[in-house]
Amino acid sequence: MKLGVSSYSLYQAMQAGTMSILDIIEWVAEIGGQHIEIVPLGFDFDTHPELEIQIREKAAIVGIDVSNYAIGANFITVTEEAYQAEIARVIREVDRANRLGVKLMRHDVASRPDTSIIRFNEDLDRIAQACRQIADHAEQYGITTSVENHGYYVQASDRVQALINAVDRHNFKTTLDVGNFICVDEDPLSAVKKNLEYASIVHIKDFYIRPSHRNPGEGWFTTTSGNFLRGAIAGQGDLDLWEILSSIKQSGYDGYLSIEFEGMEECRHGTKIALDNVKCIWNEVC
Repeated sequence: MKLGVSSYSLYQAMQAGTMSILDIIEWVAEIGGQHIEIVPLGFDFDTHPELEIQIREKAAIVGIDVSNYAIGANFITVTEEAYQAEIARVIREVDRANRLGVKLMRHDVASRPDTSIIRFNEDLDRIAQACRQIADHAEQYGITTSVENHGYYVQASDRVQALINAVDRHNFKTTLDVGNFICVDEDPLSAVKKNLEYASIVHIKDFYIRPSHRNPGEGWFTTTSGNFLRGAIAGQGDLDLWEILSSIKQSGYDGYLSIEFEGMEECRHGTKIALDNVKCIWNEVC
């Protein structure tokens, strides 16, 4: 297992102009991270294509892996032309992932206001066709593509499994986020156990959880059934990370664990505590 950090955790600092993506890579190594996951928020590859080489070189210099490249995408489009254009765009991002030197890449697949299972079943084949083309392109590089359980529409464990099975490619899996299942009111521990065998990389995050009748005010968002969530430092929230990490460890999973910090605390402080907490929990659990 290699424990590291998603660059998304430090988006707050990048947005404020106090850290660059290269600063973040160096900082992750300094706090004991073993890998950096690249999420292109807070910097722009199209404007600064030189970052592709600089990220690879910086990671090599400080001695950590570039583990995963994660981007947004939506194959629910109004026209066939837009659908094909979105597939082509994501394929170009696969080429970028190869230039970054990663062997894992997460891309989103779909978003709709109507998140019903009826609509999902209607869209499944269309989404799977797009993912299949992208995975086939990634195969030449030895890259495994994946869908993350987030965005409400493709967030429940069964929907993720349905898509993976519909795509039917050995190099299409899931970026397994241990916290995101709660956004659709699914028990995180049960969902992690169900989908762990399909994981290409695991995101570790935590949430504070409050019932729908107790509105905590600013800084919270709602689950599909109206309960309230707020990002927490991993190990300090309401998820049972001890049981979740124990199930991951017992499964024999030996890939990347990536800290995603989404709390209200200062991002460097919160991310470091999260990394230290997860390291300690991992060493404690059977």
